[in-house]
Amino acid sequence: MLAPAIPSDDGERLRHLTDLAILDTPPEEPFDRIVRLAKKLFDVPIALISLVDANRQWFKACIGLPVRETGRDVSFCGHAILGEDTFVIEDTHEDPRFADNPLVTGAPFIRFYAGQPLRVAGGHKIGTLCVIDTAPRRFPAEDRAALRDLAAVLERELAALHLATVDELTDLSNRRGFAVLGRKAFSLSRRLKLPMAALAFDLDRFKAINDTYGHATGDTALRLFADALRHAVRDADVVARLGGDEFAALLVDCPADRVAPVIERIRAHVAKRVAETGFPAAIEFSAGFAAIDANAAADFDAAMTQADSEMYRRKNARKAAR
Repeated sequence: MLAPAIPSDDGERLRHLTDLAILDTPPEEPFDRIVRLAKKLFDVPIALISLVDANRQWFKACIGLPVRETGRDVSFCGHAILGEDTFVIEDTHEDPRFADNPLVTGAPFIRFYAGQPLRVAGGHKIGTLCVIDTAPRRFPAEDRAALRDLAAVLERELAALHLATVDELTDLSNRRGFAVLGRKAFSLSRRLKLPMAALAFDLDRFKAINDTYGHATGDTALRLFADALRHAVRDADVVARLGGDEFAALLVDCPADRVAPVIERIRAHVAKRVAETGFPAAIEFSAGFAAIDANAAADFDAAMTQADSEMYRRKNARKAAR
């Protein structure tokens, strides 16, 4: 068996996948409808929408399999996202990459596979729409074209989901995306008994930047701050632009004494980017946080409210000191 290679853009690809806030979500009719159509159109026992995560493939919609995920190392879809066109194996027993794959030698006994890569913003391939059979079969050009057409419909659904959960200006999660991803990270951290920190940010004198230099320059300030926020945290943390000049973050496995260094990294990176880009004004911000002890009772919304209140307390103190 040949495990799929890791594409060179895998970090960015995974970020786009995470930002969709679609992993481990309940079934949804638009996606279920597409796999039903694929099963009927190609007369196969198995059809699925597979999203290739860091170490697994997870099925957003699936007909014909009793599981919701398998390892990425044994996935056919991991191979499919490496190419640009439809990935077809007409007989797995004749292909040395898959002949001894456990999904071939054992259930579901795959003999035929066809997967069309699914692209999101930037052309990153996050998974596939695929059809599977337990018997070898041909997959002529007209079938490949039909699978591509159906995948294009699915990509439009994913694009709509992207618009609903990702802030278009900064490419961070928006308020809705943060509510989904933040709660998911919060819940997982609670189960693992990890400390967390909820952070709230607000740019200082942002209106003055807009009034003095124009809204295009204000948008640049927001993008520079978003870049600093993304740069300062880890992949497991969740960051978002909630709207206007308000931002938020949930830092996982982060005790209280590690929060201040994160905030200082953000300040340093903002100052660095201002100098590098020649931005015409200082970009300053107020920050507040709520530390969440690993063993204490806690609530995601309450923690974010506490962080927001602390941020405004600090912001008002800074105004009074001027």
